[in-house]
Order: sequence, then structure tokens, then C-alpha cells
Amino acid sequence: MTGSRVVALGHYQPAKVLTNDDLAAMVDTSDEWITSRVGIKTRHVGGPDEPVDELAAHAGAKALASAGLQPSDIDLVLVATSTAIDRSPSMAARVAARLSMGSPAVLDINVVCSGFTHALAMADHTIRAGAATRALVIGADKMGDIADWTDRSTCVLLGDGAGAAVVTADPSAPDTPGGPGIGPVLWGSVPEMGNAVRIEGTPPRFAQEGQSVYRWATTQLPPIARRVCEKAGVAPEELAAVVLHQANLRIIEPVARKIGAVNAVIARDVVDSGNTSAASIPMALSKLVERGEVATGAPVLLFGFGGNLSYAGQVIRCP
Repeated sequence: MTGSRVVALGHYQPAKVLTNDDLAAMVDTSDEWITSRVGIKTRHVGGPDEPVDELAAHAGAKALASAGLQPSDIDLVLVATSTAIDRSPSMAARVAARLSMGSPAVLDINVVCSGFTHALAMADHTIRAGAATRALVIGADKMGDIADWTDRSTCVLLGDGAGAAVVTADPSAPDTPGGPGIGPVLWGSVPEMGNAVRIEGTPPRFAQEGQSVYRWATTQLPPIARRVCEKAGVAPEELAAVVLHQANLRIIEPVARKIGAVNAVIARDVVDSGNTSAASIPMALSKLVERGEVATGAPVLLFGFGGNLSYAGQVIRCP
């Protein structure tokens, strides 16, 4: 069976940077309070003239250039986002138009913080089924648009950005040493706890039950992440990198430690970018690759979790 592989990555963030000191001038908080509780120092925030699809298109264009492909080479566009205000055209359709693509299939996926890893699995499955050969998979969110900037417990977390991956068919994947380019997905949810993370109302606003999410993430997710490695045939200590959803440094570090990836680079982009929801994993991975911190072909664990109390993860081979 034809497998698939991530061949290139790209990321994009708005130019405006909001520091902890900037937030301290807006709400009752401080750099020390934010750093000690969530580990975030800065976040990027887009203006009203920078819609979600523009962020997504910039990241997608960068990934395509890195892959040496033209927009017309893509036959499937998947955009993971939970901050699309309009129902139609979809973000994927808008990205395809911005990039002057031919006639790709276009689809948005809303699984909030685990959206990108869900979308990557769907691209892999679609290619394996023979319904596509080259996919552009994007995670993009403008969390600043749905932030309550008067709530110090949530506004300090959020940032804007986009990350993208080009996924192509790989006929040699089943015979590739170390396993396929994109390993099997393990995904699921805890429906009865779905209200722990919410984007609701008119206008929509982000809210969460922080302690419930923290306890769930740090206690329930590490064994699930280890099962992702098991499905891929990779031991945690063999991982070259671990890229978790960049929610909070106090979640990322204990979860990574409990997975047992003792030799892995741990992505900590949350420090500079905040929680960018579906954008966080591809953006963090793109930066690791751009800086040369992970070797081509090395196994990398991607693991998204959060909104809907959903999760999805897979081990991929680094492009």
C-alpha cells in the first residue's frame, strides 16, 4: 500500500509581538505571574487586516517553496482551525484562492488544539486510499480574535500564527527502514469533559477550566502518547524530538518527561508564541527543522490535545 510522507514545512506569525509587560498594562498581571504559571514570555497578535486565511496562506506558501512544488501540484488542502468566523468559503477554499491553486479538494477541520494532528492523519489516510497524491495540511488560528482581554487567566495564554506541512505519496514507505513517513494515528476524546475548553457566544470567546485540563493532560495523556510510539514501532527513547501541543510549559514538560523520551529535543515554542491552538504543533516543528535541531529521517512524536478534550498523535519521519 502507498504510504505518505511529510516532505516540507513552513510557518508564519504576525509581526506584532505582545510581551508580558504589555499585558501587565492591560490587566492585573505581571511578567513573573505569567512566567511562573504558564512559561510564556511573548506572543504574536495579528491585526484586523490579517485574517486567518492570510496567516495560513503565508505558511502554506513557505512550505510549498521548501518542497519545490507549485500550488497547482496540490490536489488536497486541509486547514485545521477553530477561529474561522465565516461559514463559507472555508479557510481551505480561501487559502487555495490566495495561492492560485488549480482545483484541489478543500476541507476545514475543527478539533481545536489537536486539529493539525487530526488533519495530518486524514491527509495520510486519503493518500493511502488513492484519493490524493499531494496535500497541503495547515494549522492556523487567530486566538487573539476570541480572547477576553479582560480575563487575566486566559488572555495571557493566547497567540496567533500558522504552520503548514506538504504531504506526498510515498510508494516506498512500507519498506522504509524505521517505518513509514507518517505512522499510524491514535486519536480519541473525552466527550463528557468537552466543556472544559470552550469557544462560545456572540462574539465568540475562549474560556477553559484550567485545573481540569491540567490534571487530564498531565495524568491521562502520557500513557496514550506512549501507545502512539508503540503503534509506530518506535520506543520513546528512540525519539529525536517531541512536539506536543504548545498549551502551557507546565503541561509540556511533565508530559514529555512521563513519555520517557529521554534523548529527544522537546519543543518549547510556547515560550515565544503562546498557545496558538491548531497552529502550535506545525509551527513548533517547522522552527525545529529550520534551526537544524532534528535530523532528516529522524522519528518525531507529534501529539495534539485540548479542545473537546480530544487528542491525536502520530510518529513521523522528519523532513
